[in-house]
Amino acid sequence: MSVAKLEQRELILFDLDGTLVDSAFDLYRAMNLSLERLNLPIVTEAQVRIWIGKGTSLFCSSTLQYLQGEVNPVLHQQLLDTFLEIYNAEPCVDTQPFPGILAFLDWGLANNKKLICVTNKPEQPARKILEVLEMDHYFVDVIGGDRFEQRKPHPKPLLYCVEQYASSFDTTLMIGDSSNDVEAARRAEVDCVVVSYGYNHGEDIRLCQPQQIVNDLTELL
Repeated sequence: MSVAKLEQRELILFDLDGTLVDSAFDLYRAMNLSLERLNLPIVTEAQVRIWIGKGTSLFCSSTLQYLQGEVNPVLHQQLLDTFLEIYNAEPCVDTQPFPGILAFLDWGLANNKKLICVTNKPEQPARKILEVLEMDHYFVDVIGGDRFEQRKPHPKPLLYCVEQYASSFDTTLMIGDSSNDVEAARRAEVDCVVVSYGYNHGEDIRLCQPQQIVNDLTELL
């Protein structure tokens, strides 16, 4: 039984990193440039793939915890500021959409679905990635983690979409890759499908008991 029920949905919300696009290599590159600037040791891409997916602040915390065994608040702020400066300047060098994504978005446009990107990434780099990849035309809005005071797993960004785009909870679907997406959807009382290939802080996505898991969004079509 598919939770997606695409024929009844009018509004489909998508997470960005780990759901629509594989941005890990650009995040890894920007983190190491930031660490070098602060005279700290560099990290590996495999480590970065475990630490991303729950916002930039937590990514910086995880990196410092690994490197120093603690998170110094002053250094954390320095790393966060440096990382955002470097990453936001060039967020899309090696980032690419995951397999099946463009086909699914094409289907959404063809079937008059309203599509919105809801990410915890700041809005400016999120929009820039979608523009560079020529994916921005699919979305009626891009809501970054800095749009509201609360970010996923808080339901606020999802509730805003339902209210602003005249949808109902029954006609809205969330598609994500992490426990943040699952919890935000649960709290907003909208159905949620997760992809198996994303970033969930190194945890098995099945542990947060999502309603449905797919390996490729085209499985829903």
